[in-house]
Amino acid sequence: MGKNNGFFSHKWVMRLASLVLAILLFAYVNGSKNGFLRQNTRNNNSESSALMSDKSVTLKMPLDITVDNSKYVVTGYPQYVKVRLNGPSALVTTTSNTQNFKVYADLSKLGPGKHRVPIKTSGLNSELKATVAPRNITVQIQPRRTVNVKVSVRLNARNLDDGYQAGRPRADIDSVQVTGAQDEVRRVNRVVAYVVVPRDAKGNFQRQVTLQALDRNGQILNVVIWPATTNVTVPISSKNSDSSSSQSDSASSSADSSSDDSLAKKRVQTQSSSSSISSDTNSNSESAATSSSQS
Repeated sequence: MGKNNGFFSHKWVMRLASLVLAILLFAYVNGSKNGFLRQNTRNNNSESSALMSDKSVTLKMPLDITVDNSKYVVTGYPQYVKVRLNGPSALVTTTSNTQNFKVYADLSKLGPGKHRVPIKTSGLNSELKATVAPRNITVQIQPRRTVNVKVSVRLNARNLDDGYQAGRPRADIDSVQVTGAQDEVRRVNRVVAYVVVPRDAKGNFQRQVTLQALDRNGQILNVVIWPATTNVTVPISSKNSDSSSSQSDSASSSADSSSDDSLAKKRVQTQSSSSSISSDTNSNSESAATSSSQS
């Protein structure tokens, strides 16, 4: 074989080329890895920043009243209040979605009268800050009272067909219990079942109605009625059938009168016949006595 004098035939050239390629490959791989790490680091930092950032949200929450309901009735407080939550974004979002905390006013140690009390929260994470609006409310505490009141039915049959008429309505309960604040219960004048009879009502019309407690002026009172509803039955009849019934009653009365007159006449005739027989008997007795004396 001939001797090869090419440039790449020398061992030191091949070794140097391999070293350069290895350095370049290492630099490329290391640069890619550092870029990936820098990207992941930036993403992790942004996610951490998002989780650790603060957030605020305002919720509409129901207000609970802590009081002895068997003894007292509370009036004057709002049904809902606004609560502003501020804190870590994740906690605020979770609490806003679940609303698993309580907003309340504690009246358990208060008696009858007018009181101004603060609104509190419970069940919130310690990292959250809550601001309630309003912060304080004014309430009126009154003794609870229960009375029995009779139920009356108020009927509106103005739309009923002309050929029909409504009879006396009947409710399935006679009386109900009315419970509420003492001053409010004292104002109760009557409990009414208001029934509107439709135009096409026939036979025994029935309807379930909600009872209302009214004062002397007809104003609805804020009390609890138990039971709250009643079933009312209204008899609907035809006016023509009532007229026929009246005529039948008149005819019957006339027939009874005629019968009574006939009986009276018969009594008179019987009495006359009895008198005649008695007269004849007396006459015969007198004749017989005269004949005996002549003999």
